[in-house]
Parts: sequence; structure tokens; C-alpha cells
Amino acid sequence: MLTLAYLYEKTGSQPCLPWLESWADWAMYELPRTKFGGMSHMTYDNLNAQELWDDTLMMTVLPLAKIGKLLNRPHYIEEAKRQFLLHIKYLFDTKTGLFYHGWTFDGNHNFASALWARGNSWLTIVIPEILELLDLPPNDAFRIHLINTLEAQCRALIQYQEPDGLWRTLIDQPLNEGSYIESSAAAGFAFGMLKALRLRYIAGDEFRQSAMRAVKAVLAKVSEQGELMDVSFGTAMGHTLQHYKDIDRTSMPYGQAMAIMALGEFLRVFI
Repeated sequence: MLTLAYLYEKTGSQPCLPWLESWADWAMYELPRTKFGGMSHMTYDNLNAQELWDDTLMMTVLPLAKIGKLLNRPHYIEEAKRQFLLHIKYLFDTKTGLFYHGWTFDGNHNFASALWARGNSWLTIVIPEILELLDLPPNDAFRIHLINTLEAQCRALIQYQEPDGLWRTLIDQPLNEGSYIESSAAAGFAFGMLKALRLRYIAGDEFRQSAMRAVKAVLAKVSEQGELMDVSFGTAMGHTLQHYKDIDRTSMPYGQAMAIMALGEFLRVFI
């Protein structure tokens, strides 16, 4: 839907419009909500009622904001901002600066308290994206809060980055306990850091160095056929840390897309 919104903005192709309008109306008014109005992260096979996932900000909230801006529907934008604040409230781990994969209001807990790498990378991607999209003034409280949250996450990521430039699928769990190295998250972290540096949301050579190491590591994981390898397979919410350790690694379309995003941002910044 995000791509379709940009396509409509660029071409004015009228067949796009009813799809954008109907999807955004559904997301705004019919998508099942959790307690306090959070967007439940529906998957193709499960409602996941009363659950907040960090994936949702990238997959649903960002396109809602874009469509709201494109079609001049400010109430969509305000709802998107509220969803960011609500998800940060329940998913941000103040001890580490990282994000839990999910939260459920059915028992009020973060499931396995998993600091899952790709889930974290959705946040690293989507915070600079939403800030660029909304183009808020420097003293805007929402903008400041998101920048502070992003900086805290990026500082934590640097501490956990492996010598080869990648991260473990459970960021804080040791390799000798089964938390394997994974490549899609590194692509997301590299993109988010580089974009945030370019847009001056964060500053510091430590972020640039970390992102560059991640880009090099991602390139090293690209096969001769051009596929990003060692991407963790689709990952549902885990009730144990072992759930994440048991996810297979392969090549996946979203991993491919994240690598393209990271390399595109690298080109924009350095070449």
C-alpha cells in the first residue's frame, strides 16, 4: 500500500485511488484493535487479538500516514502518530534501549521478552521514514520523542554488533546458546542509521562506522545469483526464546528488499 501511494502520487493513475481509499478506511476503522486502541498485528492465518507487534509500525502505520498526507486526511496522520507512541510505550525496553518483539494485553507481558533482531530493524527503518514523511518542525514533541528513541536504540545496537558486522537473531543472547547470526536485520539497521545520519536525526561517527560494517557484512552475504542469504524465515510471535533460535535461515523476499534499501541508502550517502 505504501508503494501504491507513491505510485499514485507520481503518476496520478486513477485505478490506484479506490484501493488506497478502501484500505486506509479499513485500517482506520475496521482493523481489530487492542486495549487502548492499538492496532492488532493480523497475519494471514491469525488475528493475534490484543497483541502489539513491532512489525505493525512498518507494515500498517507508515502507509496509513502516507495515504493520510497524500489524500489530505489529517485524522489518519494523527492516528499513525498515536500508534507510534502506543507501540513504543509497550515494546521499548528501557534497560537496553532495544525493542521487544511483542506485547499482549491478555496477561500484560512481552511474551518471551525476545529482543528479536529483525523486529528491532523495522523500528530502525520506520522511525526515520515517518519523520521524513511528516516533516515536523524541530521543536515538535512527537519528533523529539522518536529521535530520542531511535538514538537510544542505535547506541544499544552498536554495543551488540558482532565483529563481522552482523547481529544475532536474539540480539542479547550469546551465540553459544543458539542465537545465530542473521543478515536481514543488519540490512535494516544499516539503512536506518545511514538515513537518520543523512537527515541529521542522529549524529556521530560511531553510528556511521557501525552502519558501514553492516553494509559490508550484508554484501558478503549476497550470493552469486544476487540473493541475500542467511535471512531468518517468517517469524511468528514466540512464547519462548527457543522459538526464535529454531527459525530456519534462507533467502526471503523481505530480506532481499531490506538489502536493496540498505545499499540504496549507502549509494546515496557515499557515492
